[in-house]
Amino acid sequence: MVWRIRDRSTFEALRRAGRRARRGHVAVTYVDCGDESAPRVAYAVGRRVGGSVVRNRVRRRLRAAVADISGSLRPGAYLVSAGGASADLPFEQLRADVTAAMTSASGSRP
Repeated sequence: MVWRIRDRSTFEALRRAGRRARRGHVAVTYVDCGDESAPRVAYAVGRRVGGSVVRNRVRRRLRAAVADISGSLRPGAYLVSAGGASADLPFEQLRADVTAAMTSASGSRP
């Protein structure tokens, strides 16, 4: 099960001490938050991706990709960001980029 990040302190920790990885049009920042049992994820999709309808569709696709791999994620906080051309990627490619970026940022093996 994956939880959402809601507290400011976690976002500050991601900004300050997060490990970053980029694969294709997806960037992930990871920080180990200690004794958590489930990974927590936040999503950032900027205006360069498109209008609000496109950004929301990309965010939903990112959530679906993370849900597919949630069983293999290390506990901690993840910030998943999507770049400009991510709206045009096939879902399989988007999922592969998300998987590679999340495992690389967290230092875990796929």
